[in-house]
Amino acid sequence: MFWAMAAGKIDTGGRRYTHELADIETLNRRALAGELEVTAVSIHAYAHLASRYALLAHGASIGDRYGPRLVAPSPAPREPRSAIAGRLVAVPGELTTAFLALKLYQPAVRHVVVPFDQIEDYVAAGRADAGLLIHEGQLTFADRGLHLWADMGEWWHSETGLPLPLGGNVVRRDLGDELVGAIARDLKASIEYGLAHRAEALRHAQGYSRGLDAAGVDRFVGMYVNSYTVDYGPNGRRAVTELLGRAHRAGLIPAPVDVRFIAANR
Repeated sequence: MFWAMAAGKIDTGGRRYTHELADIETLNRRALAGELEVTAVSIHAYAHLASRYALLAHGASIGDRYGPRLVAPSPAPREPRSAIAGRLVAVPGELTTAFLALKLYQPAVRHVVVPFDQIEDYVAAGRADAGLLIHEGQLTFADRGLHLWADMGEWWHSETGLPLPLGGNVVRRDLGDELVGAIARDLKASIEYGLAHRAEALRHAQGYSRGLDAAGVDRFVGMYVNSYTVDYGPNGRRAVTELLGRAHRAGLIPAPVDVRFIAANR
């Protein structure tokens, strides 16, 4: 998504972007404090940020019939949704959309927060009954002897017929409409450039792959950088509204969210 911006492949006028790499829960927490002008966040976290940040229409990570995966050391039982009730699940953060989906799937789980890239080892060592995997762990869990119990994106689609919106990009409202609009244009242009120069963009992404080979990087990037990333579109927009609406009705977020998307005006 950001390679073209980072590498100076697109014209951003007088706007300069400093790239700070961090896991999504760290970014969620920094956004809660208002530290960052533009940042990726979890859609779950956005429910707590909407008064300060606007949601950009570009840069979504959306799972279409796939998403965070619930895994355990033992093979899945016949009814994993009921079997996981009361069990301890290692999760990548309480503000992640993965955690929100898990709580919608089974409200009675217990949880412990573990850095996302340590969850597989944490579960394999017997420190939790199951783990909720995001990022590359969705592809590599079997290498650790773990078994798939449920895919949150697959479950969400069976419930709603919609994709699961996991992450998005937000911009601080106090930057003003003109600058916010320019940032939206830059981000969309960066995504479009990356998709149009995919091989080169993938070589850049390989440096952040945490052990995936080139084929694995290609597969993972294709899962979460696609047409939905260029723009949520009607289906993606409905998915965000449905997810946050269900979360509010379940008492998992504090208030209804009036979701409005800032789109590039070109």
